[in-house]
Amino acid sequence: MAQIIACKSVNGIVLAGDSKSWAFQPDGKMQQLEVERLFQLSQKAGILASGTAEGINMCSALKQFVQEEGLHNVDEIYNAALPFLGSEYEKFMRKECEMPPLEPIHNIYFVLGGHTGKEIDPFRLYLIWTKKKLPQLDGDEITNAYTIPRRMGLEYKLNYLCREKTSVDAIADAIKEAMEKLGVSQEEVGSPFVYASITKSGFQRIG
Repeated sequence: MAQIIACKSVNGIVLAGDSKSWAFQPDGKMQQLEVERLFQLSQKAGILASGTAEGINMCSALKQFVQEEGLHNVDEIYNAALPFLGSEYEKFMRKECEMPPLEPIHNIYFVLGGHTGKEIDPFRLYLIWTKKKLPQLDGDEITNAYTIPRRMGLEYKLNYLCREKTSVDAIADAIKEAMEKLGVSQEEVGSPFVYASITKSGFQRIG
């Protein structure tokens, strides 16, 4: 599974993901691929995708939808993204059910983060995922830090940094360090790694 990391503090949000993925070829062999898991949706919001590879295409479709609808703030994007991604997931599942072997559930995860446009409590993180047993998507708000797959030690560290009101740059450095270590220790995690911050100034890629 892909590695994605998201953290929200009072100063802003950091989103991070790896680029390693695998896909079956017509001859049945697995081929390693490089994919983009991080999408800027507006000047104030971004999204990460993990789980089944179709999530990448869903994010791309969502980005186009958000731009066509002129959505900017994270809350209005979340309210539109939940039914939109749910519809895209249903289309994907119907297509999958036409081809054996049948798999009832394809786990998929999105982490949406951004600025609300408000001065008080200005940032939000949302998890959109296959929460229920039925093939549909649901959403939950993320308080501070979340990782997929879960890395509880890293989440504890990031939660501590948030409580201390650490700067976004310092949180980004901690996430970069953790991602680099995972790239060495975990075979399923691979570079290039992508990072972005969302502050009151907006969405910005981090080199």
